[in-house]
Formats: sequence, structure tokens, C-alpha cells
Amino acid sequence: MPRQARTKSEFGIYHVMMRGINRQNIFDDEEDYNRFIRILSSLPFAKNDVGDSCQRHNCTIYAWCLMTNHFHLLVREQRWTISNIVKHLAGSYVFYYNKKNERVGHLFQERFKSEPCNDEEYFSSLFRYISQNPVKAGIVKNAAEYRWGSWNHDYLAKGDCGAISYVSAMLKKHSLNELKALIDEPCDAKCVDIENSRRLTDTEVRGMIESVCGAKNIPEFQLLLRDVQDMAVRAVLDAGASVRQVVSHTGLTTKQIRTRYDK
Repeated sequence: MPRQARTKSEFGIYHVMMRGINRQNIFDDEEDYNRFIRILSSLPFAKNDVGDSCQRHNCTIYAWCLMTNHFHLLVREQRWTISNIVKHLAGSYVFYYNKKNERVGHLFQERFKSEPCNDEEYFSSLFRYISQNPVKAGIVKNAAEYRWGSWNHDYLAKGDCGAISYVSAMLKKHSLNELKALIDEPCDAKCVDIENSRRLTDTEVRGMIESVCGAKNIPEFQLLLRDVQDMAVRAVLDAGASVRQVVSHTGLTTKQIRTRYDK
């Protein structure tokens, strides 16, 4: 069945979301987050395919948020379409990530999700929704505490590489205090998001490993045959466990897990 064409935005503004393949993490540590941010910061001014400097910005970024296994962007097309934008961003990051972890193959789900933004009210809802993503996930109590998002990094100027978002455009329409009030409002907008099952708790991961292979702790797991280990690890990964959880409950390294269980 052919893919459904993306709905076009009248103003070229889109909310974009992309997640890791098989719901896997795309950020394992601070180095990964920082590398993605550096790539993101260069995106509006990236050179074209033949290496020439662009005559105008490739895109304008208004908001972004990096979560463990997905990311959100509120972006406007200029020289590049959203497909070009995501291709450049994801391709650059996957090259880094695969080299770092000595892996090959896909990291992101093949097709990113997008939705058009055609009015100012929905733009405000998207801005709030993206900024509140880590709050919704229970990672922080308010958006200002979250390091890997545009609210903290750009609008509150706490980032290390300068503003990525077009902050001045936002501040022409709203004062910083008005934006703070907007961010603090509950967001009930039905925006495109990751369809993800609830993350397993450490207790659930430990119990599942024990039920599959009988190992009650790391030393017992390490004594198991490779195929028995594989069966247990695949079971918890498929159920929604993170790579970090598997590392902490099996004694395997992140590199071993990426090499042995990437699909």
C-alpha cells in the first residue's frame, strides 16, 4: 500500500517527531545529547550538497526537545523541506552514533511523523507541548529544569552553544514572562507523539529476566549459555526495557547489547 502523502502547511511550519527504531534509545549519555545539539545548531546554516554556503537559511527552528528515544522539532521550511531537514539531521547523528558504538544499520524509525501548523493558536500549543514533554514524562517538575530542550537551552539561555531557536522572533510577539506563563499552562492539545508502551520498572526487568532464564542476579546471568542470555535480553527489550536497564541487570556492556541485539 502506498504511503499517505504528508499534509502540507500553508506557512511551511511543522511539528516533527522522530523516534528510535524498535523503540530503542537514541541517546545513551550526555555525549550523545551534546552531539545532537551541535548538529541541530548547525542545521539552519548547513552547506548544500555540493558544499556551497546557502544563500538563505535552510530552516527556522522555534522549539525542540530531545527525549531518550525520540525528539521533537517545531520548524519552518525555508531553503529545505522538512524531509531535507530531517534527512540531514538524522543522517549526521546516525553516522556519529554508529561510529561511536561500532554498529551498523538504522537507528531511527524509517519515516518521521509530522503535522502542519496553520494558525497562531496551534503554534502556541505546539510550543508549549514540546517544551512540556519532559514534564509529561515525569523526568522533571518544570520545563526550565530540563537541559535537553529549547526552553532551558535557548529561551532561558542556559545552553553551551548559543541559541538554536529563533528566540528574537518569539520575543517580538511575547515577552519572556508571557512565554513563561504559556509554558506553565496545562497543554491538552492532541499533538503527534510517540506511541510508546509504558517503560518497564527495574523490578519488572529483573523479574522478567529471572522468569525467562532463571538468573536471579548478574553473576548467575553471566554463567548462562549465550543463546539463553539472548532469549532473556530480547524478551525484555521487546517488552520496552531500555538498554541502560539491560546493562544494569545483566552485566553486559552497551556495546555488546547494540552488537548482539540490534534488529
